[in-house]
Amino acid sequence: QVQLAESGGGLVQAGGSLRLSCAASGRGFNTYSVMAWFRQAPGKEREFVAAISWSGGSTRYADSVKGRFTPSRDNAKNTVYLQMNSLKPEDTAVYYCAAGLYGLGTIQLGHVDYWGQGTQVTVSS
Repeated sequence: QVQLAESGGGLVQAGGSLRLSCAASGRGFNTYSVMAWFRQAPGKEREFVAAISWSGGSTRYADSVKGRFTPSRDNAKNTVYLQMNSLKPEDTAVYYCAAGLYGLGTIQLGHVDYWGQGTQVTVSS
C-alpha cells in the first residue's frame, strides 16, 4: 500500500509562487513509475495538471499551466514537487498528488493507482 501526503498549499496573491510537495511512503512505491498532480476547483471536475516520469526526464503539462508550473522529483527522498509560478485566481483549487504504474499518457487520462488527500491552494486577485 502506498500513501501520498501533500503539503505546501496556502493563500497567495496573483502573480506569486508556491511549491507543493508530495511525500510517498509504503511498500511498493518504487514500482509506481509515474507521478502526477491534479486539481479540483469548487463545482468542477478534477483535472490533470502535470506529470513526471520516474527518471524525471519526461514531463507532461496541461495547456493551462505550461510555462508556469514545473514538476520535479527526488527519488532518494520519495518526494515529488510542483513549482507554481505566476499564479492566477483561476488556479485556485485543491491539488492532489497521484501515483501511477503506467506511462505519462495513461496517468494524464486519470488512470491513477493512488491519490493523496489534497492540499488547498487559493490565489487572490
